Amino acid sequence: MESIHHFEDLEVWKLARKINRKVYDYTSRDPLWHDFALVDQLRRSAGSIMDNISRGYERDGNKQFIDYLFLSKAACGECRSQIHRALDQNYLTQKEFDELYELLIQQSQKLQALIRYLKKSNPPDRRT
Repeated sequence: MESIHHFEDLEVWKLARKINRKVYDYTSRDPLWHDFALVDQLRRSAGSIMDNISRGYERDGNKQFIDYLFLSKAACGECRSQIHRALDQNYLTQKEFDELYELLIQQSQKLQALIRYLKKSNPPDRRT
């Protein structure tokens, strides 16, 4: 693994940021924009993916980082559930849904891989 000095260097954080931008783009348009509750939930869950990565990175050591990565992974699942709701209400096209769904699956897989890596790594502090 390459040397990481800031959470912004992490590929999982970069992907989370990309997901967040797409969610904000899709939720800023009609007709989804008018479903305020769903827009709020989608934006919060997408934001939680990236925020929990950064929170965990800034904590003390791998164990706490892993705990926050699991929270980020859970937010991926929450966001996937919400885009199903948006699709069912015809707020997203099938293409938009598929694109976001694939990004969220990739993110969940990358988070799981990072968790596995951190559990095996020595010493327990990943920062340089």
